[in-house]
Amino acid sequence: MAERERRSRIDTPREAGRRRFTLPAAFSGEAFGVLSEKFARFMGTAYFLIGMTVFVVVWLAWNTFLPAVLQFDPRSLNYTLLTLILSLQASYAAPLILLAQNRQADRDRVALEQDRSRDERNLADTEFLTREVAALRIAMRDTATRDFVRSELRDLLDEMEERGLVVVQQPPAPTGADDGRAAPRT
Repeated sequence: MAERERRSRIDTPREAGRRRFTLPAAFSGEAFGVLSEKFARFMGTAYFLIGMTVFVVVWLAWNTFLPAVLQFDPRSLNYTLLTLILSLQASYAAPLILLAQNRQADRDRVALEQDRSRDERNLADTEFLTREVAALRIAMRDTATRDFVRSELRDLLDEMEERGLVVVQQPPAPTGADDGRAAPRT
């Protein structure tokens, strides 16, 4: 008896167990969410606004200008049925629009997380490449360039000439005849 009384109270949460009501697979949460998003998108279009305006105008014209026998929601009753239909439509539209907004917020959150992780990877890649370029620049400072080697050779030739050594110019070897052995300079 105490167990039954505890379960019937609204301030006590139900214990985990079997759900009493389940939606069919065709009406899963995802399918319902997609449907609500389509409905919310449609409600934001000009077609919906024009269609709703035409519907209300026709309703009002029918129940205002036709004879009383043909009226189903007379003006004398302040269009009670129209008011009820519009209230019902609004009571369903608001939660569906909120559901669509929540799903969009979830998608935005996921996209933001993906953007953040991609930005972190890009930052790490950029930092790695920056370190590599800096290392290459440092290594290039220690590497002799072609201009540096030429200037050093010129300086050596000038120094040899100053000491009185004769520098003999070798005629250039014909193309393709170079066997890898250079003639000694005297």
